[in-house]
Amino acid sequence: MIETVQGDMADLSVFPDARFGLIVHPVSNVFVPDVRPVWRERSGCFVRRLTPGGLHEPRAIPVRRHCPGTWRPSGGPPHPYSDLDSPTEEERARLVEEGRPLEFGHTLGDQIGGQLGAGFVLTGFYEDIDPESVLGGYIPSYIATRALKPSS
Repeated sequence: MIETVQGDMADLSVFPDARFGLIVHPVSNVFVPDVRPVWRERSGCFVRRLTPGGLHEPRAIPVRRHCPGTWRPSGGPPHPYSDLDSPTEEERARLVEEGRPLEFGHTLGDQIGGQLGAGFVLTGFYEDIDPESVLGGYIPSYIATRALKPSS
């Protein structure tokens, strides 16, 4: 049986420790302003909710996020990016009018360093290019990691 629970990934206190053998969350980090609490906080820490030897697979983590119109080749996109700070008022109003969620970028230090700091052991790493992104022609714009909760 699959149970669906709506909540906040930075507060997983509704689940007991060691509840899951696998946690997958595709692209969801882009929807939290600060990703480090997802990794480390007592209430949100994914590592606490995994069984010993359990796997965590954040898929397609955006390396940088941008809002169309804010990237300027001379200065580059703001990084880390925040839909709260980076777009103009008009651009943000358009996002809200279109019903699009606010997005946030995170540094690799927050993404990978946060997982390592929470006690995960990285066992896999993948980069992907989004040809539709502004940066897609220059650098990989997404990463995916595979992380293991140590047994001891």
